[in-house]
Formats: sequence, C-alpha cells, structure tokens
Amino acid sequence: MERLIFHIDVNSAYLSWEAAKRVSKGEEDIRLIPAIIGGDRDKRTGVVLAKSIPAKQCGIKTGEPVGMALQKCPDLFLAKPDFGLYEKSSKAFMNICRQYTPILEKFSIDECFLDMTGSCNIYPDPINTAYEIKDTIYSKLGFTVNVGISTNKLLAKMASDFEKPNKVHTLFPEEIKHKMWPLPVGELFSVGYHSVEKLNRIGIHTIGDLAISNITHIQLILGTKFGQQIWNYANGIDPSPVLSEPEKAKGYSVSTTLEKDISSFSEANKVLLSLSESVAARIRADQARSSCIGVTIRGNDFKNHSHQKKLLESTDITKEVYEVSKQLLSELWNSRLPLRLIGISLTDISYGDEVQLTLFPNRKKDKFRKLDQTLDHIRKQYGNKIVIRGSILNESIQVGKKYQAQLDEANEKTDI
Repeated sequence: MERLIFHIDVNSAYLSWEAAKRVSKGEEDIRLIPAIIGGDRDKRTGVVLAKSIPAKQCGIKTGEPVGMALQKCPDLFLAKPDFGLYEKSSKAFMNICRQYTPILEKFSIDECFLDMTGSCNIYPDPINTAYEIKDTIYSKLGFTVNVGISTNKLLAKMASDFEKPNKVHTLFPEEIKHKMWPLPVGELFSVGYHSVEKLNRIGIHTIGDLAISNITHIQLILGTKFGQQIWNYANGIDPSPVLSEPEKAKGYSVSTTLEKDISSFSEANKVLLSLSESVAARIRADQARSSCIGVTIRGNDFKNHSHQKKLLESTDITKEVYEVSKQLLSELWNSRLPLRLIGISLTDISYGDEVQLTLFPNRKKDKFRKLDQTLDHIRKQYGNKIVIRGSILNESIQVGKKYQAQLDEANEKTDI
C-alpha cells in the first residue's frame, strides 16, 4: 500500500499565536501590520524570532538583529516572546491533528507529520481532508497552517513550504520534476548556505541539477553520508517512518542571545551557569548522561565559534557541566570580542542501563547529584525561579524558608 503523509506547519508560528491571542481579546491583528516577535525597542537588542508578511515586505528577515529591523521599518511593532503561550498553542493544534490519525510525529513546536496511510475508507479525498484540518485549526484556534501532502515525509515537508500562508499543496512523485526540480538547490530540506556555495561552484544551482548529478561526485564534495542523503532527497527518496513516539535524544543544547554584549569572563560565566542548570536538568529528566560537552559563542561580528571536550566519565551533574563549559570558554574566547550569544551542548548521550558505572563511586559526585535532584524537585513543584544560585545573583542562594530545609539536607556542605 502506498503511503500517504501530511506535513502541517503553522504559518509564522510565534507571531501567529501572539496575534490570535490578541484578536481573541478584541485587539489589533498584528499579522496585518509590520510586526515581529523578539527584542527590545528601547535597547534595540535581541533578534527577530518571527515576522508578519508586511514586515517581510519591508525586507525584515528572521534571525537579524532588532536594531537592523528597526532601521528598515521605524514603525515596526515588537512583541516579547511568550513561550508559555507557544507551548499551549502547539499542544492545541496537534490535538486537533490527532483526531484524524493516531500516528503523529511532532517535528518541532510548530510542525508535525501525520501518517494517513490506510485512512481512505474514512477520508477518501486526501486534499479535502487537508483543507478540513487546516480550516478546523483556524476556526477553533484562530491561526493558519500550511498542509503538504505526499507519499513520504520529505516530499510532504517540501510541499508545505510552497506558497504561504493558509494553503494546501501536493508533491507526489509524478510532480517532482515540474514542482520541485526547478527550485534553487538551497530550497531543498537540509541543504544549508555552505553546501549551496560548494554545489554552485560545480555548476549545481537547482534541485534538478542535483538530482541528475553523479552521486559519487556529490559525495566527494559534501561527504559520503550527507552527499547520499541530499541526492536521495533531490530525487524524492525518503523511507523514514512517521514516529508516533519520539526517538531518544541524540543530544541536548541550549543557547541564549544576550540582551547586551558581554565583555568579561565574570559576566559570561554567570550565563554559562544558568545554561548549565537548564540543559543538565533536561538530561536528568530523561535519565540520561553525556560524555561530550560543547560551548558555542557568537561575537558582535555575527560569526559562530565552538569547542568541545570528551569526558572520561559521562555526567548529568550541573557543576561538572558548568566547570567544563568555563574551561572551554576560556580556551575559545579572549574577551576582546564582545559576545552576543552563548550556548552549551551535551552529546554522546547514554540512557539507563547504557550508562557506564565506575568501580569506585565518587562520594562528592553523589552529593552533587543528590543536590541537583533536590533542586529539580523543588523547581518542578514551585517553579524555576524559586531557587536561584547565589553565583548568578552575586549573593547567597535566594530561597523561601519553607524550602531551605530540603536544600540543607541535600547540600551537606557541598560547594554550589
């Protein structure tokens, strides 16, 4: 039986969700004016996370600095990010999608795949069904989506990226040559800027050029594995299944674009500690550990630099993540170039029984792990801001008296 896959993508998700909330309160629809999500107008800091169509028409691009966006459009409307709203909106639209099939894969906060294979008796017309899903989401939740339809995930995703917003598109195998092959090669999923440069240098400018190229030549230029993958994609080949249960994470990362540029290690280390707590808590929640820690920075020249370190023993301890991250930052950055972004990544992940245990347990590590688990428990019950490390605030740990006993018991004179 031939597969039938839908890809559903919220149009300019963060801005759409903010707009829908405002419209429900009788306020102006910011989708109809030059508007963005992100940044601070007065400080002219931050980056554009999402933009309206009128903002796009002003030349504003996702990811560019807010100051640059304001130069292009001085009357630009700015809304601050609201991640609680985004999670709620994401869950709501995916719940509607689940009414049509139990096999749903969440691809990101604003997009998902539906495996509609075998649903022809219930939904005999796939295109009508796609319109029904799209219109139901709009009528119930107030924001628009694009729906792509095909026989695999790659083609369905490519289809949903065609003309926006609020559209349904197909990209079946027989449509590849006239719908996908004429597109610039950079439009192909997973082909980034540097790959485009390399492909352009050897005369490959469109997806069609890539599809009919010699695969061995592509692999020599881009590497064996990636070259094979994008050649397959250019030819519409993608056997990957729609996974209703997420695969185990292959890595964890967190980064932040700073409100103001940082020029000292003391300031940067506070950010690293906050990021370490965030990413280490996530890996502990999944009962996993990491054997490789990486740090990424971006200066005010907008160039990224990264450095990583392999560990002799895998970890999920905040203090260890923080100490290694500080070491990596000191090796990576000379403090002369102000920092605009800092990030931490944890890779080489092991889970449960896969975690290699040492023959000689480290009592100090056990204390740190117990402390982290206690902090995780308190924050889960009472919110992330209930406990803040003193080294972030330049003062002692700020914590309500009713939670201090739990911390004292866990701390056991451990230096945090």
